[in-house]
Amino acid sequence: MVTLLFAICLISFLLIKNSPIDPIQAYIGADMLKVGPEQREKIAEYWGVDQPVMVQFLNWGSALLTGDLGTSMIFRRPVIDIIGERFLNSLALMISAWVLSGMIGFAMGVVAAMKKGTWIDRIIKWYCFTLASTPTFWMGLLILIVFAVWLKWFPIGMGVPAGVLAENVTMVDRINHLILPAITLSIVGVANVALHTRQKLIDVLASDYVLFARARGEQGFVLFWRHGLRNVALPAITLQFAAFSELFGGAVLAEQVFSYPGLGQATVEAGLRGDVPLLLGLVIFSTIFVFVGNLLADLSYRLLDPRMREGRIYDFKPQSKK
Repeated sequence: MVTLLFAICLISFLLIKNSPIDPIQAYIGADMLKVGPEQREKIAEYWGVDQPVMVQFLNWGSALLTGDLGTSMIFRRPVIDIIGERFLNSLALMISAWVLSGMIGFAMGVVAAMKKGTWIDRIIKWYCFTLASTPTFWMGLLILIVFAVWLKWFPIGMGVPAGVLAENVTMVDRINHLILPAITLSIVGVANVALHTRQKLIDVLASDYVLFARARGEQGFVLFWRHGLRNVALPAITLQFAAFSELFGGAVLAEQVFSYPGLGQATVEAGLRGDVPLLLGLVIFSTIFVFVGNLLADLSYRLLDPRMREGRIYDFKPQSKK
């Protein structure tokens, strides 16, 4: 994790420094015509952007080690505070979508495998292949048009009702604004889990011990519950945890479509407006977020697989004959 973070910090810093982003312009904003060359030099000296690139990286990295991510140039607030505030909104969105996509995808994969070769299997595969090639922002726009504009069942966007004071916003209002972005992310995210679960369960159902179970009269849900669930649950859970990177990337697009005030929208604003400290802070945070997902996948194996808890070692080497 340490080597990964160092590499990402260095590469991200160098990419941003060699991009057309002007941090001074981002700090000045609309007052560009009122700021002269001398003032721009003072601002550059204040932020330290007038120094060599590697000196800037070392200064930023040393501050980062102390927990200081810098100050946002467009929000005029510490980056850590902005990330903490926006992350709570994104966390509710991503957890909702993550749970829905995992449960729906797993159920679809099981049904498709149990009904292999039937019209149900073909419909589920067609649905998953279509979703796998569907951009998140396009699906979000489609859902927004149908359910918010045409049917008017849900609000068009944002995280809370417009024009309502923060103390007057209820939990029902927040959930109402959360539903469409969560549905968008969950619909797009079911494809990988469903297709992977389907193929894994098909392999399990073709095994010898399942054939023996069928000979004993087991079939349908009982057969899946006794012999299929454990074998397909672990790979599905691992795949779901490993999808944290796709979940975060999809949240960026979904939040932008629905104007949802989360990390995704903050990432787009930081990139478009040249907020270098905020953009680097979000890159680091997203890296840690994805790494935590992979770590949870490894820990789930240890919790769910008794063979790993007991430390069993299987040696499949052929025995030598004397």
